[in-house]
Amino acid sequence: MSTASAYLTVAGIDVDVIYKNIKNLHIAVYPPLGRVRVAAPERLDDDAIRMAVVQRLPWIKRQRQQLRNAVRQTEREMVTGESHYVWGQRYRLKVVNEPGRIRFNVNGKRLTLCAPVESTPETRRKAMDEWHRAALKHEVPELIAKWQPLIGREVAKWTVRRMKTKWGSCNRESAHVWFNLELGKKHPNCLEYIVVHEMTHLLERNHNERFTELMDGFLPDWRARRDDLNQAPLRDESWSLE
Repeated sequence: MSTASAYLTVAGIDVDVIYKNIKNLHIAVYPPLGRVRVAAPERLDDDAIRMAVVQRLPWIKRQRQQLRNAVRQTEREMVTGESHYVWGQRYRLKVVNEPGRIRFNVNGKRLTLCAPVESTPETRRKAMDEWHRAALKHEVPELIAKWQPLIGREVAKWTVRRMKTKWGSCNRESAHVWFNLELGKKHPNCLEYIVVHEMTHLLERNHNERFTELMDGFLPDWRARRDDLNQAPLRDESWSLE
């Protein structure tokens, strides 16, 4: 059975809405950025859902803060045995102490970090960030070139940077698009979804029915890619709206 979907922005928070044949409304907050998703009964309209989200804003904000705290608490030490993700694949890290610049290599299921013995965890983390940045800078131009003729708009400038609450963003007037550095850890399909999502905003600013229709036309499986990007929720809260 197909489901309808919509986007809302409530108190500056982007909310994905999925309409289903269910009795109660469910609100979930997804790692790592605190994306909010609502599964709503088909009988509810956008105003009712918006009111439900407003009423649960304190809870949503607490969940998002827990995510930020969890990220700080689980910061990688960059030592042998840790798990790291590269393009959606999980790798076990092996550290090899060698003089010279820090470098990374993927071989099979192993991610090798070559670094001087005196290098600090912070230095190694920064080196990994730059490694992911370089990978994204290699992939993004090809995706933009692929989608510009299909969408009918050109990207004037794009930037990779660390973002706390969004996977991507764009300035419709300047056609400048930003991509979250963390996308280098996700499956390539997720990166393409964000490229198409942000470029579609060059045609339609808001997360409205037209935006959803455009996305359906450009990338029919965009919902599955979005779900893969957001993965499992931190917590799911179910409650009824009369």
